[in-house]
Amino acid sequence: MRAYIGRQQAVSAEDFAELALGTPVELWLGVEGETDEERAAREDAARDILADNPDLPDNLIRIAAQVIEENPDLFDVVPLTRPARGRSSARKGVAA
Repeated sequence: MRAYIGRQQAVSAEDFAELALGTPVELWLGVEGETDEERAAREDAARDILADNPDLPDNLIRIAAQVIEENPDLFDVVPLTRPARGRSSARKGVAA
């Protein structure tokens, strides 16, 4: 099944986030290894976007709340258990 937002096809979670934001996720979160100059340019662009659309943060919070409300199973976290180590490995070298 294909998912479209407007005319754009969303293939991954990143695609959905980018289409919902209207900007690449990296603009807001940065990328690993970016230089100080790249970071400054990214932050300038983000400030410009927020200046043009001051309601963006509230709209994003509203979207996130709606997604959480409609998909409560997103937070069904199951703790993973570590496999038990055999007792014999703990007794190596000890005479029985």
